[in-house]
Amino acid sequence: MARTRKVATFALGGGAVTLSSLYATLMGEAVLARRAIGTTDERPPAPDGLYGEAQAGRTIRCLVIGDSAAVGYGMTTSDTTPAGLIGVGLAHMLDAQVEMRCHAVVGAQTSDLKAQLELAKDFKPDVAVIIVGTNDVTHRVPPRTSARRLADVVTQLTNDGCEVVVGTCPDLGTVRPILPPLRQVAMHWSRRLARQQTMAVVGAGGRAVSLGDLLGGLFREQLDAMFGDDRFHPSAAGYANMVSVLIPAVAASLHDPEQEFLDSGQPRDVMSLSDAATQAAEQPGTQVVRNGRFASVLRRRRLVLTRS
Repeated sequence: MARTRKVATFALGGGAVTLSSLYATLMGEAVLARRAIGTTDERPPAPDGLYGEAQAGRTIRCLVIGDSAAVGYGMTTSDTTPAGLIGVGLAHMLDAQVEMRCHAVVGAQTSDLKAQLELAKDFKPDVAVIIVGTNDVTHRVPPRTSARRLADVVTQLTNDGCEVVVGTCPDLGTVRPILPPLRQVAMHWSRRLARQQTMAVVGAGGRAVSLGDLLGGLFREQLDAMFGDDRFHPSAAGYANMVSVLIPAVAASLHDPEQEFLDSGQPRDVMSLSDAATQAAEQPGTQVVRNGRFASVLRRRRLVLTRS
């Protein structure tokens, strides 16, 4: 609790505040940020369908659930949405046909994931990709509560024989329309949630990929290229950059993890799950996967996505 007060004092310019005051500041300025950003209920064209139709072999079914980052908010074509990009990239990497289904919803919180799964109960996915967390932060959901709900969803999927890859909560401190002191508060809580998510996902048998401020540097350097019109959600290039660190994890989840580390050409870092989650929070693009009683950490080069 002392650490929380220290962060609150820093974020709010040296004034002594309570946790409730901190959340009140977050929520009040979040409302202003939402007004500046603006959102609609419009969805891009559905990315559902078969990718890599010319490939031989069995069809891999991939489900995408989560919030606006999983939907591809702001895109006007299906092939620029995360699900569309995953379908193209996965078919290329695995030389297989990939059937995509997306039930993500703009504005969704972790508590909404089970309803999204219910919509896909007839799909029987081989692998599921989950991107969620931003709305939990802005709606004051305690990180442990959010992580527990995510663990329940991952467990439900893995019990059904489905592999799971989760892109953890991005660092909201990199978003330009969010101004100080909200920016510092959002950064702290989103990073805290990402760490809790990593531990929950890996503990439940899934694979976590740290998004963190992965896009932050590029967004700061290439604002026009990486942001969409609302200056909050990614552009087509921004979504492609995000998906480039997710696809290798999705492909690896469908193969032998031992071979994955041999193919990577990188040493296997084995550590406690808590230490792995902390390292992932500090190094965006990091994959964390269970390794017996421990966890393995792997950083991969981003997949370069090209469109013919």
